Amino acid sequence: MTSSRAHNLYRHRSDREGSLPRGSAGRQSTAARREPSPPVPTPADYALHELMVLSNALFDSRDEGEILRLAMDHIAAAGPFSAEAGYLRVDGDLVPGPRGGQIHAAVDRRVRELSGQDGPVTVPGRPWGQALGLRGLEGLHGYLVVTSRSRPTEAERYLLATLVRHTAAALSVAFTDRRQREDARELHRLREERTAHQRQLISVVAELGYQRAVHALMAQVAASGGGEEAITRALHELTGLPALVEDRFGRLRSWTGPSRPDPYPEPDPVRQDEMLHAVAREVGPVRIRDRLITLVRPHGEMLGVLALVDAQGEADEHTVLALEHAAASLALELAHLRNLAEVELRLHRELVDDLLAGTDKASAYARSEAVGHDLHRSHYIVVVQWSNRTADDSFAHTVGRAASAVGMRSLLTPRSDHVVLVADDRPHARALYEALARETGTRSGTIGVSAPCDSLDDIPHRYQEAQRALEVRRHSRERYGTTFFDELGLYRILGPGNDYRELETFVHEWLGQLIDYDSRHHAAMVETLSRYFDCGGNYDETAESLAIHRSTLRYRLQRIRDISGNDLANVEDRLNLQVATRVWTIVLGGPG
Repeated sequence: MTSSRAHNLYRHRSDREGSLPRGSAGRQSTAARREPSPPVPTPADYALHELMVLSNALFDSRDEGEILRLAMDHIAAAGPFSAEAGYLRVDGDLVPGPRGGQIHAAVDRRVRELSGQDGPVTVPGRPWGQALGLRGLEGLHGYLVVTSRSRPTEAERYLLATLVRHTAAALSVAFTDRRQREDARELHRLREERTAHQRQLISVVAELGYQRAVHALMAQVAASGGGEEAITRALHELTGLPALVEDRFGRLRSWTGPSRPDPYPEPDPVRQDEMLHAVAREVGPVRIRDRLITLVRPHGEMLGVLALVDAQGEADEHTVLALEHAAASLALELAHLRNLAEVELRLHRELVDDLLAGTDKASAYARSEAVGHDLHRSHYIVVVQWSNRTADDSFAHTVGRAASAVGMRSLLTPRSDHVVLVADDRPHARALYEALARETGTRSGTIGVSAPCDSLDDIPHRYQEAQRALEVRRHSRERYGTTFFDELGLYRILGPGNDYRELETFVHEWLGQLIDYDSRHHAAMVETLSRYFDCGGNYDETAESLAIHRSTLRYRLQRIRDISGNDLANVEDRLNLQVATRVWTIVLGGPG
């Protein structure tokens, strides 16, 4: 329609501009008929041609910014016009087009005030200006702000309106094309997402089916009351791998599947504790060498270990799931057994009290086995006292948790102002103290540890040693920390409560090898050492008092160093040796 109207306007102008005076029509008619001349193109012809070319370019582009730029660059094809600014509507807002350039603030404000309608704009130096909306079926696509150096004619306005309509139509096509591309991309994304969700759903359904099967089997095992054997048998059926249960000490309780070691290896307490700590630091089952291991510890209490033997590394996520479900069932089973054994706590404390007071060995061994402790090992008596805590059941539980946390296997009982542990291994110098400091929130505590106890009959005496170590520590400059009785040296025989037996022990510790040497070889090494100290370390006086040559004395002192392993030049060794020789001479009566 636009092209037809433009063609009519062009024809009307041509007829008017090409009409001749009436008198000359007859004279020239014969010549005109003989040789018709082609019409001469007018400026309007050029304008229409340029608009047609521009229209083709506009509709060929699918980029809205490019369409707006083309319209602005060729606005002069419609007449004496200039494009002051162009806008595109993006997400509901008018955004200046890509042509760039500074837009006058008054023009920008006026365009936004029009709210999608056409209207006049004022630009300095331009007598005529219009903001023309670029509208399509989808609504407003943008604006062209056009000015003219002179007031445009009707034909120029018509050509400008045609350019605006073509630009708006091209923007509609580009908008529709862009929307279709976006819709296609979104549809593709949704299809991909649907496919991924379908795959995930299939995987989840399969996983849930396996989980239901595992859960149902373990529930059936729990209901059957088959205990540990039934759980390891079910786990072996689910995974095809040998399944086993060990107690927390590493002793085998149940094994289902091939390749069971016979005899089962005796556990190493140190390695067992290291393994338990390594597994406890991780979340879920942990692979250690050829085993996939999980701990059985309901409510944080270590009750045992459940493991699968996987030498070929075949375990997958389904194997881990089955192991975790089996561990949960085993935890319920062992917790049930543990609850039945709560009554043994009283027996536990009574046993420790009887051990500290002295009790029958057979009875003590039987009772310790009933509460899960091995009294056949060498033990240490540990006394714990904390300044801000009363030695009640609550503090006893705190000490028990701290001891378990550092891998101490022990029996314990609260006493009047301290807690006593009967531990089956020498405690670490700082581990228990640091664990208790974390548990209590304060470092104001003291721990005393006895010498090793190889017999149940020695426990009461070792208890006194632990108390002595604690008292020495409490009255020292660094009163908080851990003190071992066998590291007290001279302090072991100082203070109240020491008897003849303790003096013998001290002397034997420092002079025992020399006394044995003298007895076997009829020598006088201890006597020589005692005279050496009595003479203040003077070689000449010592040799004279013993009636021996100076070189003989020097030889004996070197032999004393070699036999005893003590260094007479060391202040600590020298002091303890001198006290030991004095006790040997005065209290114990010397030789024999």
